[in-house]
Amino acid sequence: MTEPLAPGTAEVPAPGTPGGPLPGEPEFDLVVRSRRVVTPEGVRPLAVAVRDGKIAALLPHDSLEHRREGTAREAVDLGEVALLPGLVDTHVHVNEPGRTHWEGFASATRAAAAGGVTTVVDMPLNALPPTVSVAALEIKRQAAEGRCHVDVGFWGGAVPGNEGELEPLHRAGVFGVKCFLSPSGVDEFPALDRAGLREALRTLASFDGLMIVHAEDPALLTDPPGPAYRDFLASRTAEAERRAVAQVVELAAETGARAHIVHVSSASCLDVLRAARRDGVRISAETCPHYLTLTAEEVSGPAYKCCPPIREAANRDGLWRGLADGLLMGVVSDHSPSPPDLKAPDFAAAWGGISSLQLGLPVVWTSARERGYGLSEVARWMAEGPAALVGLPYKGAIRPGADADLVAFDPEGRFTVDAAALHHRHPVTPYDGRTLTGVVVRTWLRGRPAGGGAPRGRLLAREGIG
Repeated sequence: MTEPLAPGTAEVPAPGTPGGPLPGEPEFDLVVRSRRVVTPEGVRPLAVAVRDGKIAALLPHDSLEHRREGTAREAVDLGEVALLPGLVDTHVHVNEPGRTHWEGFASATRAAAAGGVTTVVDMPLNALPPTVSVAALEIKRQAAEGRCHVDVGFWGGAVPGNEGELEPLHRAGVFGVKCFLSPSGVDEFPALDRAGLREALRTLASFDGLMIVHAEDPALLTDPPGPAYRDFLASRTAEAERRAVAQVVELAAETGARAHIVHVSSASCLDVLRAARRDGVRISAETCPHYLTLTAEEVSGPAYKCCPPIREAANRDGLWRGLADGLLMGVVSDHSPSPPDLKAPDFAAAWGGISSLQLGLPVVWTSARERGYGLSEVARWMAEGPAALVGLPYKGAIRPGADADLVAFDPEGRFTVDAAALHHRHPVTPYDGRTLTGVVVRTWLRGRPAGGGAPRGRLLAREGIG
């Protein structure tokens, strides 16, 4: 006797009925069974059935054993290996075209797939030209076409003088636009001042666009007085970040626009965000694996340099509380690679950016499990939350109707990071030599293996576009 359906599962149309397979054909293209399937309703033993690239049904774990042979073209039994939704990383600097020697769509998306990431959203700067117009967006899309091993979407950019491009970019399908309040590090993507931010937010509010903000107050930033990490950390204080977040909150409240703070590094920002939420301001925020797992006390070289910087251990604990409280909606990589020669010679001169796209899941899981969090929380922070930020309801969760983006993840497996073995273009990461818990065993993109062979990723646009 077939066991009854559990809550959150769904039956599927029978062969020959509307929505079902033709008589005599397998019901599903793929069925993946696991004793630990991570769904929005919790972790359960299930069989995830895939048809035409979508999750067709969530069935009781052993149900297919009681049905006719040939139910699925391919069946995978993971046993105790967990099945997670494909991660959604909304903060990735791919850098192609123009700086493809830093990173590119082929290498970045191959690394993503190896790390269980099935959707990335590419940042508008560090490529040439930056994505600050529809024409530049088309150049970016042409560079990505046919090179992506996972699905890829795009952010636009807000820079001084391009207010007239923001609505066309929105109509062209970007998920929102990014601005800097302090120097971005590249001359072709200048920062917005207070008046420029207000004007951009007013423009975005007129069509309910999303602004994402690198929030550091330039008036409080200084040049590092020396080459050591303590000098760099002192040059970019927590107060500079907190004050900039407060400015974004103030102007979002004034204009009614939606705003999102990227890569929050300072727990001092959380009270500002909490008060803004209480007041009904449309504000959200994210953090990154390096802020949750690394500390200023352990920094050992320029591979750790990023902006805003990695702060002290007590601050890291505050960020975890912000995640648990929901003030931080997700964890994304801010993968910002560069050639090794730019990550030298010291903290004053090195390029600021951390390469971690392939490693985010085991990095976060290693610390999360030690702090008592489970796979459900990690999936919410790294898949469901980022998907919701950019409005992709068919990504980020294992549920019927969603894309069959799946990750087989061994939460007890361990490995030692070898930077030279990563798929990132350059073997530079602060995690080199670190032993992590959690191994990505296999990744599926719309029900097919991702990361090897021909690229099968699609270029995504905001819902309702393209």
